[in-house]
Amino acid sequence: MASAHIPRVAFFTDTFLEINGVALTSRQLTAFAQRRGYPFFCIRGAAETRLYRDEGVTHLELARGPLSFSLDKGLRHDPAMWRHRRRIAEALDEFRPDIIHVVSPGDVSEVGVYIAKQMKLPLAISWHTNLHEFGAMRLARVLDWTGEAARQRVADVSEAAILSAVIAFYRLGNVLYAPNVELVEMLRRRTNKHVFLMKRGIDMELFSPVKRTVNDGVLRLGYVGRITPEKNVRFLRDLELALKAAGVPPFRFLVVGDGSERDWLAANLSAGDFPGILRGQPLAEAYANMDVFTFPSRTDTFGNVVLEAFASGRPAVVTDAGGPKFIVCDAVSGFVAHKDADFIAHTARLLNDAELRVRMGSQARKQASGESWDSVFEQVYEGYRVGGQAMREPSAT
Repeated sequence: MASAHIPRVAFFTDTFLEINGVALTSRQLTAFAQRRGYPFFCIRGAAETRLYRDEGVTHLELARGPLSFSLDKGLRHDPAMWRHRRRIAEALDEFRPDIIHVVSPGDVSEVGVYIAKQMKLPLAISWHTNLHEFGAMRLARVLDWTGEAARQRVADVSEAAILSAVIAFYRLGNVLYAPNVELVEMLRRRTNKHVFLMKRGIDMELFSPVKRTVNDGVLRLGYVGRITPEKNVRFLRDLELALKAAGVPPFRFLVVGDGSERDWLAANLSAGDFPGILRGQPLAEAYANMDVFTFPSRTDTFGNVVLEAFASGRPAVVTDAGGPKFIVCDAVSGFVAHKDADFIAHTARLLNDAELRVRMGSQARKQASGESWDSVFEQVYEGYRVGGQAMREPSAT
């Protein structure tokens, strides 16, 4: 794959239309290839099997069968997805890809890895989710009846074991992608592969402060994302209690999304609004109607929602774990909290200081304006070329 050649990409994704960061990135990558007129084949799970073309991009949707089970709200896994491999291989024989790109150790991606090895094609793998942290967190929740020390030991051991298994999967790739510099360095160290930074872009026209529709004098703390344990959403209840005790101006929570913790949060937040999953203009309005974006997750690898809040002109308070800390310029476009008490104090400061909210919100919007999807995916395509070179020269890895 010489630099002048646009690689023919077969892209396998385990989620596409759902509401999550992997699906968003998958849709945006497909749209980028379509805009540029690049040869691109998107293979993904769906309700029924169909092959079609849309303005130059080929799509193959694969039906998940009766053995599929739910991983989370809207996310399913089919252990029998392998039954489609012959159909996929036949379609790819006609498409003639230069490289295969998969997104995770999921049902569709696993078939993509197998076919890449069978066809002797270079393989790109992108890291989107900290599966080791998610798995350990959920196990710890199941063991809630045990003592804190025992639960933490089990969580630590399971996290290390899951990470080792995930790393073994990523070692199968010729080129890797990760959404923040911390993960880039970890993957380079653990796999000895070429690893490219694959950030996220933002639609500055869709997300904008001009979309605000409420001005009732009530401040709104916003959260957008899956309402699940790994997002640390129960902390929002602690935040509410602490802020009320601190005597901040009247406020409400605007919690956008769905997940297993939604009912608990709705029952335990005294001032919470839960509009469910929003898309497009309603989502843009929700962001604009927030005054401060509060994101307590410690496991996000990037934090698309933080960038969306920034484009909407809203400062954010995030934790010092995961990808969001690389988005927020501390004390400029928001705050990075090193402990729970800091998160509470930073949020209280923003609620108490309208001028600070406006100044940080303006900086957030300015910062987001420099993040385009096109620049992200231009780097991805450079990685495809490096992956092809690595396939031809194994010693380069």
